Amino acid sequence: MSFEDLVAEAAAVSVDGWDFSWLDGRATEERPPWGYQRLMGERMARASVALDIQTGGGEVLAGVPRLAPTTVAVEAWPPNRRRAADHLLPRGAHVVADDGEPPFPLRANTFDLVVSRHPVRAWWDEIARVLAPGGTYLSQEVGQGSGAELVEFFLGPQPWADRNPQAARAMAEAAGLEVVDLRTARLRTEFLDIGAVVYFLRKVIWMVPGFTVDAYRPRLRDLHEKITADGPFVAHTTRFLIEARKPRWARDGDRGDT
Repeated sequence: MSFEDLVAEAAAVSVDGWDFSWLDGRATEERPPWGYQRLMGERMARASVALDIQTGGGEVLAGVPRLAPTTVAVEAWPPNRRRAADHLLPRGAHVVADDGEPPFPLRANTFDLVVSRHPVRAWWDEIARVLAPGGTYLSQEVGQGSGAELVEFFLGPQPWADRNPQAARAMAEAAGLEVVDLRTARLRTEFLDIGAVVYFLRKVIWMVPGFTVDAYRPRLRDLHEKITADGPFVAHTTRFLIEARKPRWARDGDRGDT
């Protein structure tokens, strides 16, 4: 396919939800060795009341074999929320609207499991507030400088935000949680054609803020020519897994229910 055909195809496809299957055969992403969805499923099978923060389209949560008897998913973006409802309501879960920032529309000391995959930001005080005493928070986060090679191809050198696991540990502990597991991984991603790049940047909107095909067409053409001449464009991502527990003696009702 020509540059124009690849770009037009990727610009027309829906990017709602958090399903990346459109990239099958067009991009590859190395996965973290710990298997976040498997770990989440193991903990969900033991939970009674569970919460998924920033659920996106609910795809990850819907992929676990067994949900907790009471499972709540929160999501801010309406198109994703509709997809989450399609995925999760048939499983008996509740989908709740929020605005992506504190306070969560949830009561304190409620959930024995809270999960979140790739949160834009972890609001640690709120996580601690809604966790029941003895409850667990499990999250896979995007680390510092993820996709730097791709971002900087379009934007030039960037002052990367501090998203490192030790900072996450410090914030969790400051919120009164005990970190019981912390792991990191550096992973390889390959984009096999320019359509994959266009789709990815349309979907992961914070990578190149304000990305549109028209605004970046000359740079997209440069990258298309590079891929055609040299093969897949390689970028690297970082991920970290963090698991934290609220002490059994702790209560946060004095912070106020919402």
